[in-house]
Amino acid sequence: MNSYDVAVIGSGPGGYVAAIRCAQLGMKTAIIEKYATLGGTCLNVGCIPSKALLDSSHHYEDAIKHFEEHGIDIPGEIKVNLKQMIGRKQAVVDQTTGGIDFLMKKNKIDVYQGLGSFKDATHILISGKETIEIEAKNTIIATGSKPSSLPFISIDKERVITSTEALKLTEIPKHLMVIGGGVIGLELGQVYRRLGSEVTVIEYMDRIIPTMDSGLSKELNKVFKKAKFSIEVSHKVKSVERKGNEVIVKADNKKGEEVTFKGDYCLVSVGRRPYTDGLNAEAAGVKITDRGQIEVNNHLQTTAGNIYAIGDVVKGAMLAHKAEEEGVFVAETIAGQKPHIDYNLIPGVVYTWPEVASVGKTEEQLKEAGVDYKVGQFPMRALGRSRASMDIDGFVKILADKKTDEVLGVHMIGARAADMIAEAVVAMEFRASAEDISRMSHAHPTFTEAIKEAALAATEDRALHI
Repeated sequence: MNSYDVAVIGSGPGGYVAAIRCAQLGMKTAIIEKYATLGGTCLNVGCIPSKALLDSSHHYEDAIKHFEEHGIDIPGEIKVNLKQMIGRKQAVVDQTTGGIDFLMKKNKIDVYQGLGSFKDATHILISGKETIEIEAKNTIIATGSKPSSLPFISIDKERVITSTEALKLTEIPKHLMVIGGGVIGLELGQVYRRLGSEVTVIEYMDRIIPTMDSGLSKELNKVFKKAKFSIEVSHKVKSVERKGNEVIVKADNKKGEEVTFKGDYCLVSVGRRPYTDGLNAEAAGVKITDRGQIEVNNHLQTTAGNIYAIGDVVKGAMLAHKAEEEGVFVAETIAGQKPHIDYNLIPGVVYTWPEVASVGKTEEQLKEAGVDYKVGQFPMRALGRSRASMDIDGFVKILADKKTDEVLGVHMIGARAADMIAEAVVAMEFRASAEDISRMSHAHPTFTEAIKEAALAATEDRALHI
């Protein structure tokens, strides 16, 4: 029987990063993955493939809407080759997952393919082509999540689909109905809207991206309506029925009236659930909560002291980079170090265009906590860089403590917001004030000038370019 210092169950961003860090710290490490490729949801059917399709569809939209204005004339009709687009997406996925294989070899991590389940707290059974057993002093559970549904919805993976199927459709929907106005639904909705689908987003809450700052939600809603999305908020879906190639969705609006939507595809995007199926956690003394999450303490230690859990199976935002931070945290904890994670400073991003990004507290949270704060906001359309690239939608908003000027939250919507948010994270990690940011030199012309201007606006309302 092979024995290890650490075994990691699950090879998504949390799992494979945890395994690499354990190996770097000198621990003999194994990683167990039930699927044929490493990388988990993120690399195979999540973050990476969805961004590939978002980029491809963005190029198409630019070609049909903006090339002429840029002085680029293309003879003939511009057409979508969906098969090629999906094929390119898969090539990106294959290259990325292949990179994880390389990293496992480079770091001398043993890879086992099969379903990992606990025999007891220090022994794991791996069911693949044959069942084998390994021993591990410590185990890290990183089994991730699966798409959620609603009890009355039958997902047939043909017309009533999840994000997994939406990434490999063989035709462009005529009318795609999206149940859920969160990150995944909006990103995939935008892909197919760009390609010509009619898209209806049906959201239970009173706004899209409801967990983010309401200002971001309002601005993204405006952008989507301009792109002729149908956004139906405050609608409670009560039935989804397929009849041949038609899907019928019935919902109650905020007045309690029944509304019917009809389309040829329905994407169910109502969040994700922790995935612990087949883990046999109870055999190891690992407690799972009523919400299906693995119970952990502040060290991400489960009720079995030598077993840890990270990522989507534990509390907190279901984000790949949050899982990575936790993977490193646990590896260093096992090695006897004293690592640290500030969950308030883990950014959230929506990869629509314009992109949406956020870190720290929202205005709603500050109001609820009774914090005396000030706001500095700057529109992207006032930037020379935005006008040059025709990306004028959006803004940057900085929330700072009214007395100390410390930055408490940064919220932005605009071109490259996903990359720009890192500046805000760095600033907040070092407890910068709005004035600190306002006095930093930002290259001109860049999108990041909006961060400096928003900081100036928060500092005695002295933005320079509005």
